[in-house]
Amino acid sequence: MVDGAPAMGLTLAWAWLLLLLPLPWLIRRWLAAAPRAGVQALKVPWFTMMAATETGWMRKPLVAVIVTLVWLLLVLAAARPQWVGEIETLPVTGRDLLLAVDISGSMDTQDMILDRTAVNRLTVVKKVAGEFIQRRKGDRVGLVLFGSRAYLQTPLTFDTETTAILLDESEIGLAGRETAIGDAIGLAVKRLRDDAASERVLILLTDGANTSGEVQPLQATEFAAREGMTIYTVGVGADEMMVQDFFGSRLVNPSADLDEETLKAIAERTGGAYFRARDAEALARIYEQLDELEPVESDQEAIRPVDELFYWPLSLAFILALTAILHAMMPGLRRGMAAA
Repeated sequence: MVDGAPAMGLTLAWAWLLLLLPLPWLIRRWLAAAPRAGVQALKVPWFTMMAATETGWMRKPLVAVIVTLVWLLLVLAAARPQWVGEIETLPVTGRDLLLAVDISGSMDTQDMILDRTAVNRLTVVKKVAGEFIQRRKGDRVGLVLFGSRAYLQTPLTFDTETTAILLDESEIGLAGRETAIGDAIGLAVKRLRDDAASERVLILLTDGANTSGEVQPLQATEFAAREGMTIYTVGVGADEMMVQDFFGSRLVNPSADLDEETLKAIAERTGGAYFRARDAEALARIYEQLDELEPVESDQEAIRPVDELFYWPLSLAFILALTAILHAMMPGLRRGMAAA
């Protein structure tokens, strides 16, 4: 057992609810039957079909057995059956880590190769950064998406899998077509300043320069430095490359707008580092370096995963109740069809 948790296997969270099992029998045994005279308050559309049978529908052995099973299953579902798994150990680092990912219009530039296919920059970032996020077991990881404005897509959470999924679901232009680097840093400072984590880290990934927002990048960096935040910056985009167009081949630089000077200044001021990702392989190596710079080393916390199983008896009770109703209605339906 872990911290008073039940041992591995099947258990009932609210086992005391099983005391309700004899309730229908007690009601039938001790309460007087309702009077037959008087105005009926409940109208049952198919009452005539049931009344036409030789015996009451609850007096039929099969229906009575089904109804009894339904009650047993409902009480069992209410008692919350659970499966308690084997003990798992989770690292706990005390680190808060935010990823700020640029989803402005320029991230749609197709100058990256992934699995031998030309793709845009965001596609590569989703794959590599998503894998990085899922490796951060023990960190509280959050996600900021920014374009013309910065938005908190995922608050700080230990659920790294969900954070990676939300990154994968992000779309170019969702936050606007321009780039608000300063706002992204400012939002990260706001989210991290009141947290008690021993280490607060921001990984900022962009392919351009600050062209929008309320706060300038270096101004936001000063706020971050005063709060003790470490910022790692990553510049994304290929170097000069040959492209084919209507006039033939020409040399272009898809990363001409990348403001490396500002990104280097941001990292230097906060004690972080600047990285340049010119292709998918370089970006993957950068995140491997970040794993080394910010390693996941910590004490282990033991937990037992618990899966709720109430929906199984609840579903079976619904199916059996539907079966009992159809069985009770069947004689009346046959008579109605024969009369027609």
